Amino acid sequence: MRICAPRAGITGCLTALLALGAGEALRAAEEDHEEGGGQRVSLSAAEREEFGIQVAAAAPGELRVRVDTPGEVRVNPDLVAHISPRVPGVAVETFANVGDRVRQDQVLAVLHSRELSELKSAYLVARERLELARTTFDREKSLWDQSISSERLFLEAKNGLAEARIELQAAGQKLRTLGFSADYLAKLSFDDGESFTRYVMTAPFQGTIIRKHIVHGEVLQEDSEAFVVADLSSVWVMLTAYQKDLPFLRVGQSVRIEAGQGGPSTTASVDYISPIVDEATRTAPVRVVLANADGRWRPGSFVTATISADSVEVALKVPGSAVQTMEHEAVVFLDTDEGFEARPVRVGRTDRTHAEIVSGLEVGQAYVARGAFVLKAQLDKGAFGEGHAH
Repeated sequence: MRICAPRAGITGCLTALLALGAGEALRAAEEDHEEGGGQRVSLSAAEREEFGIQVAAAAPGELRVRVDTPGEVRVNPDLVAHISPRVPGVAVETFANVGDRVRQDQVLAVLHSRELSELKSAYLVARERLELARTTFDREKSLWDQSISSERLFLEAKNGLAEARIELQAAGQKLRTLGFSADYLAKLSFDDGESFTRYVMTAPFQGTIIRKHIVHGEVLQEDSEAFVVADLSSVWVMLTAYQKDLPFLRVGQSVRIEAGQGGPSTTASVDYISPIVDEATRTAPVRVVLANADGRWRPGSFVTATISADSVEVALKVPGSAVQTMEHEAVVFLDTDEGFEARPVRVGRTDRTHAEIVSGLEVGQAYVARGAFVLKAQLDKGAFGEGHAH
């Protein structure tokens, strides 16, 4: 029952109140509110066509779930070298600074090391002892074969040769672990002078110096981190995925990475998803590996990522443009006999073009699939031509 038409005005409503009595009028007002529902816009067939209004029946569908998440560009830890001298020494020359690009085996610094001199001396002494032990063994073997020398002296010479050989191998191994080749050791002699104390630090691969902790005259220990070299031709992007999104994520899914504010953007794929969820944040790290030969992706930069996740079936699917926001509430416009009604709805998952409607809309109901923004604009103004907004 309706006692006050939408355009009746104050006079008409007062007349109805006097005729029906206060109690009946109150009940009629409640019925009028229930019948009226949400805000409406009425359009003629010509106006619908003019404003591109298209109506569709609500139906189930498939959503390509999209997961939007923040991330950070990081150095690829598989391509980072922390360079230490391996022997204590004093820095006498440095040839690289932070930001320098270096090639493999390029000299970064030179140390003078007393410990290195001792290791080389020990190696040369062991080499001389081996030669002496070999000479002694050859002599005793010859005498033993001629039955001139005793078996005891022969066995002592044989044992001395074995011990000298082991001593040389041990001394040589210590120098090889410091990077000295077999050819270098074969040519090493006490006549080398300054090179006895000279230790050269080199780059293990081509990259960029990202940290430096060495200056001329500084005393370094064997575990001192003098340089950090990183190959930035490949970087990691570490994303944060919330627990609710993890069921839809898979390794190999496409990811759109954007640095924003005029920064670079690219498309890559998910390389790794952590099997462990952080107890405090209820999130899990997701890794994307990016090629970075041109250096566009700078470690430490923040990015946004959109992961194209698995497809899911939803009970109701509508175009994303069909959902409008009015008074902080999502609405879909229904096509009713009284006009287009703004019906509040609850939106679920979304993809780039469509949205899932969890409640507020039923299968088969006619709704505005295209042109909803025009209807919202007119309700916001309170008029659509003269007398169209209610």
